[in-house]
Amino acid sequence: MGDLIEKLLRKLENGTAVELVSVVEASGSTPRGAGALLAVFADGAATGTVGGGNVEFEATNLAKELVIQGGNALRHFRFVQGDAASLGMVCGGDVTLHFQYLSPADETVKDMLRDLVTACRRNTDCWLVRRLEGEAVTFMALAGRTGFHDEAPFPENLLQNKAVWWEDWFALPVVKAGRVYIFGGGHVSQALVRAITPLGFRPVVYDDRPEFTDPALFPGAEETFCGPFEELVNHVTVTADDYVVIMTRGHQADYEVLTKTLRSGARYIGCIGSRKKLSICRDRLLEAGFTAEEYARVHAPIGLAIGAETPAEIAVSVAAELIAVRAGLQVSGGALVQNPWA
Repeated sequence: MGDLIEKLLRKLENGTAVELVSVVEASGSTPRGAGALLAVFADGAATGTVGGGNVEFEATNLAKELVIQGGNALRHFRFVQGDAASLGMVCGGDVTLHFQYLSPADETVKDMLRDLVTACRRNTDCWLVRRLEGEAVTFMALAGRTGFHDEAPFPENLLQNKAVWWEDWFALPVVKAGRVYIFGGGHVSQALVRAITPLGFRPVVYDDRPEFTDPALFPGAEETFCGPFEELVNHVTVTADDYVVIMTRGHQADYEVLTKTLRSGARYIGCIGSRKKLSICRDRLLEAGFTAEEYARVHAPIGLAIGAETPAEIAVSVAAELIAVRAGLQVSGGALVQNPWA
């Protein structure tokens, strides 16, 4: 999302108009859910996606017309065959797209995009909130956990992990705060950093071995730290917005990390390892005064159960679990408790 926002801003600053296409509502089986964005520029370029296929073809063509006209639109498409509004696809879902014209002469919009870029860089929760009255955008502002920039009178229940279209309001989470603290810098950790960086996660790597905290091993990592695991609180502070991934070389290091993070309130804590190693670690934590309920928060074994074996495959399974947790889905025993696509 951050890359798309920066491209939008650069185009507007260079005097190029933009048609911003948003999926405001999706039901059934659709290529992309609410919140997906596509930007079509007056110079013919485009970035982002609302799902590909016919829906993107139709959306792009309409956006090219609207960006020239300086117009907005609201369109509903059905992914079924034989319907007047159908795209000739067999997914069996419905999608509503909103098209918003952004003028390069609108300094308010450019200032808002600059604030969004700053929020991305500072890792600060930020939502783009718009009021859609028909096709027209009658209000647009940024909102954060600590309140609304302009004291806008709209309900706070709009600020969810996913995009929300409620009555006339559409709220899109552009920046979701939180880092992924990866403890251990081995092969799986290196593969995980490569896997999650393009997904909008912000990885931070910590190990007690200098050769496994070399930034060259972790392109895309926000930071790397080297130090004893029992002293990790001197280097990192895990918050309720963060994710903890434990991939150290042994159960002693796992134990040290868990004692420092289990009561952090982190959004996610996962630990790699055999069932025997995890059982030993659990018993030690219980002896140290942690409760079974506290340990039950740990995703162990880590990752969704997809039969992963290689470091790259394990990284994919962990990345998938992180995505599910970020989306607000419940994961237990390596599986989604309720499959939203079933």
